[in-house]
Amino acid sequence: MSGRLVVISNRLPMGDNPSGGLVVALHDALTQSGGCWIGAHPETGSDNGQFEQIESVGYKRLAFRLSDREFEQYYLGYANSVLWPLCHRRPDLVSITSDAYQCYEEVNRRVARMVASELDPDDLVWVHDYHFIPLARELRALGVENRIGMFLHIPFPVLADLSILPDPEEFADNLAHYNLIGLQTRGDVARCLEMFRDDPRAEFMTDASIKFRDRRTMVRSFPIGIDVAGFKADAEQEMEDPFGASGPDLFAIGVDRLDYSKGLPNRFRAFGRYLELRPPEMRPCLVQIAPPTRQEVRAYQDITEELQGLTGQINGRFAELDWTPIRFINRSVDRSRLARLYRQARSCLVTSLADGMNLVAKEFIAAQDPADPGVLILSRFAGVAEDMVDALLVNPYDIDDMARAIDRAFQMPLEERQERHRRCLAVVENSDVAHWSANFVHVLQTEPPTRDFVSIMQWHIAN
Repeated sequence: MSGRLVVISNRLPMGDNPSGGLVVALHDALTQSGGCWIGAHPETGSDNGQFEQIESVGYKRLAFRLSDREFEQYYLGYANSVLWPLCHRRPDLVSITSDAYQCYEEVNRRVARMVASELDPDDLVWVHDYHFIPLARELRALGVENRIGMFLHIPFPVLADLSILPDPEEFADNLAHYNLIGLQTRGDVARCLEMFRDDPRAEFMTDASIKFRDRRTMVRSFPIGIDVAGFKADAEQEMEDPFGASGPDLFAIGVDRLDYSKGLPNRFRAFGRYLELRPPEMRPCLVQIAPPTRQEVRAYQDITEELQGLTGQINGRFAELDWTPIRFINRSVDRSRLARLYRQARSCLVTSLADGMNLVAKEFIAAQDPADPGVLILSRFAGVAEDMVDALLVNPYDIDDMARAIDRAFQMPLEERQERHRRCLAVVENSDVAHWSANFVHVLQTEPPTRDFVSIMQWHIAN
């Protein structure tokens, strides 16, 4: 790659040693190209159309600021009260206002002007997630001809739900301004292609690209992963018990942002149902770590209250003086401590109602001791379930199905646990995060040949 890699995301990694899955994924690629990461500053304010440079080693970090109004309307409003529930199959939670939609467009337009002033002709632009779907359109309007890729970390919406949007036809048009549309799963690709197939402005070409008016785009699946070696190392550290002196002997773990898409109320109900059916000598615990997020949005306040109520009901019914069935921790836990909790857990519950990928499932598998591994209970609606078929797959809407899976996980023979873990670990290792980022960048900067069908197929096999 001759130019820089320029990454644009809503969240800009801050601090001397920023952490997080996306940071790990992009650090090497940005460092190698002397790249640039552009994103929103965590504090609101005014930027006067100028980026604020954040001190960094290896690559440049540039921040723009959202005003209080923009945070309310662009971020909490349109991005997280329209696009997020739409993509997570909750059209009933979509809340549209003309002010929020207008502000979403305005922020994308303003950021595009700032980005355009920063770009060199050979730079490769990689835009992340639903906050910036119109960004490529705005950049093209400013004359930017760089190759631009979009990666959507959340599920692609179903065609019927797109009609909810203020201007449904604009969704496909915005995406078609990207050279490459990257999605998590093959199912997401199928839904995206269905959208284009339904649009009379789109034409499917023999080189596997899509012609949309006078533009061409490609749609590909890039399942995101984790830093497998790093997470294994964290889990294997010889340190004090993460519970201290009060840890349960047998427990399942859940780790999720406190979001309605994660299926937490049904998970708690399923654990309560399991407690009704368990052998009387077993006193297991569900350790649920759920850091709060977007608490300004009413739907998130509602789920917090619901989970607190369920915790009280289940513990009130089953708890004993020396046993608390559900430990609900409404805050984040340090990564290294979390890795050791995964390793001690007999099972992990990932029961999302809709999920782009779900990296908790991959972290849990990576953290296990192969000689005595825990069991992953996995929603069939999480993106990772498309390949991790050796987990215990469940229907997160079916309380009894999940309760049976919890019972099976707690009582599964060692040999079966080892074999399931071995196969799941192969999936995790094959989608390591470094491979994910390198593969996306490679495909974005490489155009498929258009000479003949054999050349096209050879290109797709190679990429």
